[in-house]
Amino acid sequence: MIKATNVHKSYGNVHVLKGVDISIEKGELVSIVGKSGAGKSTLLHILGTLDDADKGTILINDQNIGSLSPKELANFRNTNIGFIFQFHHLLPEFTAVENVCIPAFIHKANKADAEKRAKELLDYLGLSHRLTHKPTQLSGGEQQRVAVARALMNKPAIVFADEPSGNLDSASSKELHQLLFDLKNDFQQTFIIVTHNEELAGMSDRRLVMEDGKFIK
Repeated sequence: MIKATNVHKSYGNVHVLKGVDISIEKGELVSIVGKSGAGKSTLLHILGTLDDADKGTILINDQNIGSLSPKELANFRNTNIGFIFQFHHLLPEFTAVENVCIPAFIHKANKADAEKRAKELLDYLGLSHRLTHKPTQLSGGEQQRVAVARALMNKPAIVFADEPSGNLDSASSKELHQLLFDLKNDFQQTFIIVTHNEELAGMSDRRLVMEDGKFIK
């Protein structure tokens, strides 16, 4: 699903990633752990095409993302990649269904088809009674589940999650972690998760440790 080789990234004089190699198979749930500043989120953003590497090769579904124009890359990202962040980034003026539909509308999907899939996802995530609620009417855990549904809207090949439970209480965190594994098992969804939560990391198919810009054995 993903193969990245010799990925480097610097910001000014700070060499953040120092030749990272990583390979991810379809249906894997892989956690990346390490101290703050180790380069975890930088790597996630580069693999997710939100940032460019200074050096290295990244293949996603055999597509070399470095060969794509900005427009092609944006379309590839919308079609193949989903994101879940620590803060849900839901648009406050839109309902749960409307927030989930946004990636499909960007993809110029039919409105009725998009709303049907959004409702199916929200129902799967236990939010069928919250379809018309706006973010301020939802709990933190519910807001994050809406964000998960939004990430899954376009049936992405892979979902990147950056501290997905970092802003949730312990009960909501456990619910979200179980949800991620349900999605992996029910739909063979592939996940790469940056986390400080050792419980989540320990449950993953693989736990990769990053230190000083590299993975360590």
